[in-house]
Amino acid sequence: MKKNRSWKEENKKYLKELQNFFDKADNIADEDLRNKIVGQMLRCDEILTRIAENRFEEFFKLGYKNAKKE
Repeated sequence: MKKNRSWKEENKKYLKELQNFFDKADNIADEDLRNKIVGQMLRCDEILTRIAENRFEEFFKLGYKNAKKE
């Protein structure tokens, strides 16, 4: 099943909050600390994205299975 991330990448509220995070991170003077914080946030975001996509796929398969029964 092909991953479609438009649910996330086109979400205006998500993008606004992401931009807000990066704007705040840009104000961290210590470049190493800033890079670590941004990197950690991006890793968390990737994990959360995978969790959501797996749930979407589970619900899709369940819906498909139930539709075939009818």
